[in-house]
Amino acid sequence: MANSGASTTTSNNKRRLLLLLVAGAVLLAPASARRRPVRLRVYMHDIVGGPGQTAALLVRGPGPENPSMHPGNYFGDTVAVDDLLTEGLAAGSAPVGRAQGTYMTGSMSRPVFVVSVTLHLTAGPYNGSTLVVAGRDDTSEPVRELAVAGGTGALRRAQGHVLWSTARVESPLHAVLELDVHASVPVPATTTTRGTAAAMMAASHLSQV
Repeated sequence: MANSGASTTTSNNKRRLLLLLVAGAVLLAPASARRRPVRLRVYMHDIVGGPGQTAALLVRGPGPENPSMHPGNYFGDTVAVDDLLTEGLAAGSAPVGRAQGTYMTGSMSRPVFVVSVTLHLTAGPYNGSTLVVAGRDDTSEPVRELAVAGGTGALRRAQGHVLWSTARVESPLHAVLELDVHASVPVPATTTTRGTAAAMMAASHLSQV
């Protein structure tokens, strides 16, 4: 009987210790660890001329003509965009926002653009929020990886990457890009506070048992 009681006491102590460690981990977890995933897939319609134009040349680059691109493309060419974002591949698909920013021909020999755009979302769970996307777009590669550098609204302090690919070329003036977003944002403070309070209560209760 004495051995049985000692065994039970040891088991209870181990259980309490484990719960205390779990509670402590919640309390001490850095803010960067308390994040939730964000997954989005949208289509960006870049139209550089003609009806429905959404992109315009800001600066004609002073550099040499890029031999890997169509004639008339020069190193340093800078284009401003206000491209439509849609839910599906077709231009007539439901609109979900705009991609606003610039891209510049960033290589003298490769078909590379340096991209800096803000995705302003106007539909879905992130309506009114933005994502900032930046990076190197080598159009000779089937899939390119750009960085999610931040965001606003429900996407404030977003981090992650975008798998950026050319989904379809509608015409020499209209390209459709697929933006597959893999990101995360901090867990809202109310959720974090609630979890911390629960952990503190559990730890306090265990210490009194």
